[in-house]
Amino acid sequence: MQHFNWKLIIRMNILMLHSVGLWPKNDEIYKPNLYTFYAMISIVMIMGSHNFFQLMNIFFVYKDLETVAETIFITATDLLISVKMYFFVRNMGILKELMIKLNSGIFQPRNSQQIELVWPRINIWKKTYVVYWLSVGTTVFVWTIFPFLDNSVKTHRLPFSAWYPYDAKISPFYESTYLYQVIGIWFLTVAAVNMDTLIAALMMYTATQCDILCDDLKNLRENFYEVFITCVKHHQDIIRFAEKSN
Repeated sequence: MQHFNWKLIIRMNILMLHSVGLWPKNDEIYKPNLYTFYAMISIVMIMGSHNFFQLMNIFFVYKDLETVAETIFITATDLLISVKMYFFVRNMGILKELMIKLNSGIFQPRNSQQIELVWPRINIWKKTYVVYWLSVGTTVFVWTIFPFLDNSVKTHRLPFSAWYPYDAKISPFYESTYLYQVIGIWFLTVAAVNMDTLIAALMMYTATQCDILCDDLKNLRENFYEVFITCVKHHQDIIRFAEKSN
């Protein structure tokens, strides 16, 4: 059998994570290099600061209940994404270990029939990825252009309520802050969507391995003992893979 590249299925997922500093290249973890420096800028200066300025705004508008409710709704979501990113980066070594294990020999389909067997689950994940992106992407896109839709851009309204240590309603601060908010929310969106869908992919991979194992057990014929021992080892590896995914 030709080598079946499981990682190729989630190539776009990995590329998107890499673009926002959440996936060092190949099977590496974070090291003292340019990509780690970029990751720090992306996570701390772009996404983290975007959350910080929105959070600070609550202390300045706490008397306006409507504005506070509006700010908390967005800020709480963004802060939860930051928590996700912290645990995602913290467990990067485990994630890379799972990717290496995924392409090991024991996780490979044995024949073309098994490849056909796993494609339905793979296609479900792909559809989930597209639908999730469309729904979240559409929402964020509308958020970012809303000041133009309701014509409040003329009064220098920003897409998101936030506090800044300068007057953000004065040009060119308004334009630069508007751009900063757009970049910040899209970085957070890319991070959130692709972290969630990567976890879904790990679940999908676990299920496909169970399908392959079941097919192997159903077709035990020649070299029964040898093949059965391989199935037992495969089962143990699936359990370890699932536990590390959790």
